[in-house]
Order: sequence, then C-alpha cells, then structure tokens
Amino acid sequence: FSHEWAKAHFRFCEQRSELAYALEAEKGGTRAVLMAVQAHIIKYLLFVRNTEYTHLDRLCRIGRREQGQALAAALGDILWAAGGGGRAAVCLVAAAAHIAPSRDYRADSFTERIQLFEFSDKAAAQEFILDHINCFRSEGSHGVILFLYSLLFSRTLER
Repeated sequence: FSHEWAKAHFRFCEQRSELAYALEAEKGGTRAVLMAVQAHIIKYLLFVRNTEYTHLDRLCRIGRREQGQALAAALGDILWAAGGGGRAAVCLVAAAAHIAPSRDYRADSFTERIQLFEFSDKAAAQEFILDHINCFRSEGSHGVILFLYSLLFSRTLER
C-alpha cells in the first residue's frame, strides 16, 4: 500500500458542528472507500438511529460517541452485505505476526499482524466493531486498509 493508504483512517469532522456527520477525506485513492462508508453513515443517522432531533439536526448534533456508533453501524452493514447476509469478517491488527516473511512475500510490519474475526450474527459483528472502533478511526491505525481487508474476507476470495 502507498503512504497515502497506510495513513488513511476514518476521521470525522468536529463533533457537534454543522458537519459532525461527515468523514474527512484526502484527495486520492482512499476517498472512494470513505465516501461509500459516508453514505451508510448518513443512512444510519437519518433513518435508523433513535433520537429526539429531527431532519438535519439528526446529522449535526452528534458527539464523538455517536460518531463511533454511526461508523460501527455503517461498517457492519457493509460487511454484512458483502458476506451475503449470512456472515461478516472483521480484521484487526494483533501485536504478534501471524505470517513469516518468505521469498515471495515482502513484510510490511502490518499485513503479517492481521487477525481475522468471523461472525454469523450481524448484531454481534456490529457490537464487536463498536468495541474496537478506535482500530478504524485512530491516527496510525491503518483503518481504511483494515476495512478493505475485512470487506475482502467478508465477501470471500472465492466470491
């Protein structure tokens, strides 16, 4: 992955602002992934989340916790759909390497540490993502790459 992809993570605009619902996206390759997730975040905030706010206030009056919940719901929905509605896979980075470098594989100190978690229940997958949301939204987390790997494993390589 390029440096741009390696540093990309899910970062929201300032909480409780007019753009509190919006993901910040740099120019380049990761923008398409972020915008697909953004559509699901807006869907969740407008149509799924229970709140006393109406219309656009539903989008603007959210804090850090609600941003995390919206992101977890969006990632979970996308991964569940990719898995055909019967499974989802979530990739996180472990402390120890799971793959040893070889002649055909150049270690990047990230990919070889990926750990896979599989779910056959959508709610359980979303709860797991919410519990580990900082793995996707913290600076230096490789959050967009983790989501991309999760998407590939949810869809399966065969499909």
